[in-house]
Amino acid sequence: MTSADLAFLDEQRLNEWVVGQRWFASKTREVASVEIVDSVALSERLILCLVEARFPVGTHETYQVPLALGPGGGEPIQEDVHDALQDPETGRELLKAMAANLDAGDFQFRWTADHEPDVTVGVRPVGVEQSNTSIVFGDELILKAIRRIEPGVNPELELLRFLSARGFPHIAALHGWYEVNGRHTSATLGILQEFLAGARDGWELTLDELATDPEGLLGRVEALGRVIGELHTALGSDNSDPDFAPVEPSSETLSILYADVDEQIERVFLDLPEIEATAPIQGRGQDVREKLSMLATATVVGRAIRTHGDLHLGQTMLTADGGWKVLDFEGEPARPLPERRLKRSPLRDVAGMLRSFSYATAGCRLLRGHEAPADWEDRARERFLTGYHAAVDASLLPPGQHATEQLLAVFELEKAVYELRYELNNRPDWVAIPVAGIVRLLESE
Repeated sequence: MTSADLAFLDEQRLNEWVVGQRWFASKTREVASVEIVDSVALSERLILCLVEARFPVGTHETYQVPLALGPGGGEPIQEDVHDALQDPETGRELLKAMAANLDAGDFQFRWTADHEPDVTVGVRPVGVEQSNTSIVFGDELILKAIRRIEPGVNPELELLRFLSARGFPHIAALHGWYEVNGRHTSATLGILQEFLAGARDGWELTLDELATDPEGLLGRVEALGRVIGELHTALGSDNSDPDFAPVEPSSETLSILYADVDEQIERVFLDLPEIEATAPIQGRGQDVREKLSMLATATVVGRAIRTHGDLHLGQTMLTADGGWKVLDFEGEPARPLPERRLKRSPLRDVAGMLRSFSYATAGCRLLRGHEAPADWEDRARERFLTGYHAAVDASLLPPGQHATEQLLAVFELEKAVYELRYELNNRPDWVAIPVAGIVRLLESE
């Protein structure tokens, strides 16, 4: 298969359509041109394209745009040309290509499951478009198509393959993927996984059960802690794979971490608005920096491994049989791909989950109009950490409880300061949540 003939496409219409999509990352920038740089016809109706958006300063971004020819669903790009990921028939062609382990020009499709898929099932797009587009095949498989692509293996595919090869049970099983390896770029384009039919989103579940069964929820939280401990143990289990082997962080790495957090603290307190929500930390920027300096005396930090990278309740699901699954191993989408592949202390993931409990207790009030029990957050933290420490390989953590608690506090402080800046810019009603987290750290022994 060779590049498709796309002479029929109106370049201006394509430009306007791409820039207008929710997944287009640079809406505030002037786009000099939009050009298709690689393509292949997978069927009479489906052409898989890579589109390059170029900017006047000389930089560019690359996007995946599968084109469906003929009448179909979704907003048309031009007459009889539309987004294939919004069209059930053409979306099914991607599943067929993966099941066939197809090589098509610069594009490769791979199947990893031990059974053939049913390619006749219904196909539907999922939810609101963000940086990716997801489509579901029946109630069995879900495909995440990556819109903005970056050179290299996507961390989610990398971690799913690693965990699948070791039989880790707490993920949605990997069934296949597709990628491009061409003159313009080599990158992951799509990841196919088990669809967790009937499973409940961890964030929504927590909000529901805080109002109806907060005591029972604590048992689920402890079980989640065990799952995350098992996840980190699995990710740190292979010394022979250089991409996953645990490493000892250098003193320079630690110095960079503390300097970065210190800079974030200084920046957010420099122009902290004087509003009711920020009153508990007004004028306390130096106190926060001194707290960080005190915590920074913990120089023994355990080992750095590949981690989830963006862990919170919304990245988990509770299945119908009561077991937890961990999702979305891409890391923080705003960070460059090489940064998302870095090895870090597993306690950074733990800090993200602890901060998520703080958000859940506040979200119960803000989103559901119900007050969570006053001590629930403290008890949830304790139960999660109990489950976590029971399951994690202790050699990955700093030696001793005190050093572990110090490093965990550093990561919680980093997270809370980031949240404060985010909420000030985006959700003023939620500012009190990170403020309370910073106060908690200031008052801790």
